[in-house]
Amino acid sequence: MNPRLILILFVLSSAILGCTGARAQDKGSVDPKPLPPLANPNDPKLGAKELFGRKVLPAAMPTRVIGFYAKGCIAGAEALPINGETWQVMRLSRNRNWAHPNMVALLERLAAKAHKDAGWPGILVGDMSQPRGGPMFTGHASHQVGLDADIWLTPMPNRTLSRNEREEMSAVMMVRDDRLDVDRRVFTPAHLAVIRGAALEPTVQRIFVNAAIKKALCREAKGDRHWLSKVRPMYGHDYHFHIRIKCPPGSGECESQPDPADGEGCSAKDLAYWFKDSVIHPKPPKTPPKPKPPMTMASLPAACKAVLAAPDAKQ
Repeated sequence: MNPRLILILFVLSSAILGCTGARAQDKGSVDPKPLPPLANPNDPKLGAKELFGRKVLPAAMPTRVIGFYAKGCIAGAEALPINGETWQVMRLSRNRNWAHPNMVALLERLAAKAHKDAGWPGILVGDMSQPRGGPMFTGHASHQVGLDADIWLTPMPNRTLSRNEREEMSAVMMVRDDRLDVDRRVFTPAHLAVIRGAALEPTVQRIFVNAAIKKALCREAKGDRHWLSKVRPMYGHDYHFHIRIKCPPGSGECESQPDPADGEGCSAKDLAYWFKDSVIHPKPPKTPPKPKPPMTMASLPAACKAVLAAPDAKQ
């Protein structure tokens, strides 16, 4: 059977996890429970994630990126097949292996690069986007327009993982317990080669990694180092790295970020903030912050309503 059909049949029972943060290490389920129908899907106060999270197939529309990485949607998304010669998709229960065709093609190229340049059997791909993008129940503020993807920093095994393994397996922590540097027992020159291969892609605008990984890349990169400007420290990202690509040409409704500043971002000043004790070991606030209200459809670009209302694309 076609791998995409296998995935679609699987997620029809439920494409979504619970309402806790679904990061790279959060496990999925091989037997997810169906989401209940919405009592009033037209309620203007209803969180948009409730609507986008229930769509298990993309919109039958031409490919179209609408809005910003953390506030938008995508029509005509394409699925990365769950198995390739040099990649496998993880956490199938999330149904988040959808993206703009440019991202799908990029991941296929990067998987081949990781095999050729780093000697990995291939890559493990984490969250991309939902079938129609939009806000998610769990885990991400971004990943809404099909231009973001997570790649695990654990090489793909030299075999096909079972569905249960894809839900239960954890990635390897790359950062030392003191959070000040990478763990030399697991972080290798091959990791540098994989991240560099991604950063050298012209359409890649940013790569987010833990600050300790950025520090290691700055220390160990040789030769041409201009690609380091794209690699940005960010909270978390110690088990995986996050790729963000530019708005595709002709996507007038897509809101891009400015290109990163020139320079490697490797000076002591550039990295100082990330290694402050208050950042590495933050103290809990005295008063718990109030939860943010959910992003509603009124918060998203108006065109996302049409994306939600469109019929399912045929697979």
